[in-house]
Amino acid sequence: MLAGQRHQLILQVLQSDGYATVGDLAGQLGASVATVRRDLVKLEDDGLLTRIYGGAVTGDQRPPFAEAAEVRVSEKDTIAAEAAAMVEDGQSIILDAGTTVHHLARHLHGRRLTVITNSLAVYEELAHDENIALMLLGGMVIRQCHALDGFMTEDNLRQVHADWLFMSAAGVRPGGQVMDTTVVEIPAKRAMIAASDKVALVADASKFPGTGMAKVCGPQDLDVVVTNPLSDTTTCTALEQMDVRVVQTTPVAAAR
Repeated sequence: MLAGQRHQLILQVLQSDGYATVGDLAGQLGASVATVRRDLVKLEDDGLLTRIYGGAVTGDQRPPFAEAAEVRVSEKDTIAAEAAAMVEDGQSIILDAGTTVHHLARHLHGRRLTVITNSLAVYEELAHDENIALMLLGGMVIRQCHALDGFMTEDNLRQVHADWLFMSAAGVRPGGQVMDTTVVEIPAKRAMIAASDKVALVADASKFPGTGMAKVCGPQDLDVVVTNPLSDTTTCTALEQMDVRVVQTTPVAAAR
């Protein structure tokens, strides 16, 4: 197994369980203890985990899905409703595992659509809607994110095509670069982009600039950004200069 594959699997295990011993990782990877220790040193140097005696713990500081879902609920739902209105009946869409994207799924009930997702929350939301053809991507369960991810998810995405991807992010830099904190999720996000005709980023104003140490994509990969009113005009300008349509929703307090 190549070093990059080992690193991804190590991060998946830590993302799922929060902690792993060197021995457990060696057994799961089919690698020597010495190799795993070198991998942990490299990943710690990259800021992706923290080594402790006998093993490692996750370095991801993003709040768990349930906690994040309770923040800025009204803003997320307004953004989600705006994004859902872009979808036409009969289309196929990919939904990632973000909390705003989960809100979007709630606005799709009764629509004649194909939904492809790695989000367990989206699956649970739409599983009993007979109007929607629902495809759950395979992969390792990432409990903190309530999602499936990893190389199996990427392989599944190579077999599908969608009209739209609706994607979340941890942050958007002033130049329009889309960032995330969970490195292990990035390959699947990039595969989602490659599998879609159009890409919409759904992100509330707190994500400008937000957080994130790793780049998911640049503004050239986006078609639309849906957000609530921003004070960050620099980022809006940068996105629009790259022909990205920026849709800012009506403030919840002003809505009638």
